[in-house]
Amino acid sequence: MPRYDFRTPRLFVDAPLTADAAVVLTRDQANYLGNVLRLKAGDAVLLFNGRDGEWRASLAAAGKRALTAVVAERLREQPAASDLHFLFAPLKHARLDYLVQKAVEMGAARLQPVLTRFTQVARVNTERMRANVVEAAQQCGILTLPEVAEPISFESLMDGDAGRLLVFCDEDAPVKDPVAALAAVRPQAMAVLIGPEGGFAEAERERLLARPNVVQLSLGPRILRADTAAVAALALVQAVLGDWR
Repeated sequence: MPRYDFRTPRLFVDAPLTADAAVVLTRDQANYLGNVLRLKAGDAVLLFNGRDGEWRASLAAAGKRALTAVVAERLREQPAASDLHFLFAPLKHARLDYLVQKAVEMGAARLQPVLTRFTQVARVNTERMRANVVEAAQQCGILTLPEVAEPISFESLMDGDAGRLLVFCDEDAPVKDPVAALAAVRPQAMAVLIGPEGGFAEAERERLLARPNVVQLSLGPRILRADTAAVAALALVQAVLGDWR
């Protein structure tokens, strides 16, 4: 059995997972497995719930259009959750979907929308964010789903806990080598903050720089779109201070 089985369909279920348990799948899950993938009773699926690891199960019919998954054996233990928070100014529609999916893949433990001065999106669909979290986890073999938080203002963020290392992307960072900037601090609880397309307002930048335990992160000589910057920053943080080491 390989460490990750990407050929067997994986499903997130909101139910306890133990040997011999019967998990009733949702209508959408049953439709996807039965009508899209053309699976039938006895075929294998992988189940996870974000708490109990990953389990192999087999499908069983439960009525005309319903499916149940009978749990057999645990294939992977539940890993310890990371402590990396991802803070970001919300983007529009498809680009926000992409941002959320990539943050899940990169190991973020909490997704926190932050409304800044130049944020272009005033309302955030957190249910859609959660759906994208589940989809990314299902596709990429991830067992721990990050928390999706309700949006907060930039002021509320600044008034919050200052004990967590805050890494924010700043094109005017004095240290242009991002690896060197991160290597100068010790590994600890971290948050990565990505601003909006128009950047941070000067007053916001001043508040960030006045905050204790902050790192300015340069992302090179090119101006990156916010969703690209998110992937770049999370990769750098994970490589230097996170769980890629």
